[in-house]
Amino acid sequence: MAFTPSKILIFGGTGTIGQFITTSILRAKPAFEVLLFTSPNTASTKTELLSKWKAEGLSVVTGDVTNADDVLSAYQGVDTVISCVGRNVLQHQIELIRLAEETPSVKWFFPSEYGTDIEHNDKSPYEKPHQIKLKVRAFVRDQVKRLKVTYVVTGPYFDMWVNAIPGLEAAGGFVHDKKEAYVIGEGDDKVGFCTMWDVGKSVVASLRNPEAAFNKALKVQSFVVTPNEVLAEYEKQTGANWKVTKTPLDAIRELEAKSWAEGNPKATGVTLRRIWAEGGTLYAKNDNEVVGLKEEDMEPLSLGVKRALDGRMNTI
Repeated sequence: MAFTPSKILIFGGTGTIGQFITTSILRAKPAFEVLLFTSPNTASTKTELLSKWKAEGLSVVTGDVTNADDVLSAYQGVDTVISCVGRNVLQHQIELIRLAEETPSVKWFFPSEYGTDIEHNDKSPYEKPHQIKLKVRAFVRDQVKRLKVTYVVTGPYFDMWVNAIPGLEAAGGFVHDKKEAYVIGEGDDKVGFCTMWDVGKSVVASLRNPEAAFNKALKVQSFVVTPNEVLAEYEKQTGANWKVTKTPLDAIRELEAKSWAEGNPKATGVTLRRIWAEGGTLYAKNDNEVVGLKEEDMEPLSLGVKRALDGRMNTI
């Protein structure tokens, strides 16, 4: 009998990317039954967002993500679990997956993989930001027998990539109020992006196509462009020439090593931008069509830049 997800439980749904995924699932037609697992603290501090979602049909379950009894209670009757947890919670997914494997009603699990492809090439296993996600995948391969698992790999969120890292601007990005652009190399190397709304759209598309998505790492993208093409769109929309600073890739590697050596909490961002500049988001073919997403379904570069200039990038 073909599987159709109907009752979905979301972890990390109020976080940076979780908000877009949760909203997209809530607004999907035909509708799913959607539950959000969150801490009592989040439930009390994000009341406006949760009230908005409750009006759209969301049910809220409070508990401790590290408490097995709380998680098992939330899993009862749920057939699909979607994790959107941030980097500080990634390690807890192993236990979430183990408990899902033991819960008969849960048939499908989406780990929090939205972002860089952690198994892109032979360098990937050694990249510092990938280590916990790699452990999650190893656990799935070695320990999961019954549960279906799908990774939705999106590459960098365009909405965040466009913003240069304060203090580490050389690693790439844009400073909108100063009309400054920072590019790695000559700015001609392509990077594959997803807007955050398209991340949510891609998760919904995967839910609608379970047989195509089961046990796969799906690579989905909004568009593939060069930093220079992004710069050209900024200049077109602002009617101004932007100041451009170019940094050689070798200098980015030096900046990356220095950031890690100094314990800079922003070092992860530099590493990821170096990976993207090296081609870590490029494929002979992405998996958009595998889950029924056509080019016209995805948001264009022009809209992403417009949102950035309007200051609306990270809002739902």
